[in-house]
Amino acid sequence: MHAQSAPEDVHALDVEALTAPHITFLAARDADGVLLGVGALAEIEPGPGGGSVGAHGEIKSMHTAEAARRRGVAGALLTHVLDLARERGYARLSLETGSDAAFAAARALYARAGFIECPPFARYAPSAASTFMTLDLADRAA
Repeated sequence: MHAQSAPEDVHALDVEALTAPHITFLAARDADGVLLGVGALAEIEPGPGGGSVGAHGEIKSMHTAEAARRRGVAGALLTHVLDLARERGYARLSLETGSDAAFAAARALYARAGFIECPPFARYAPSAASTFMTLDLADRAA
């Protein structure tokens, strides 16, 4: 992300942040253990009762290794994140991604999964470099 975005527009988490209790980090590997992609699910707002049911989650740090692109890795990771959010009872799942051409494939992936553009959420500020998207999981119960 640092190579593709201005410093003020990098919202990727570092390794320490990815180990926080409210974050679930996921990795996709091939049969030989080669890392193909990563993603993370963060609970950013608890549900009405203070737990996960009805919570607002965020997709963080989705990335597919260059050699693994166009092999379905990102779609598989996204499906797993969505399933995990539904299992936890999240009501909404949101994300921030880049708005320039380098992130077009990511935006298309999220749109195919039902995400729609939305205003900034949580601690994000409006930025021309960011696209914010959200999915109402309550309307799309699996």
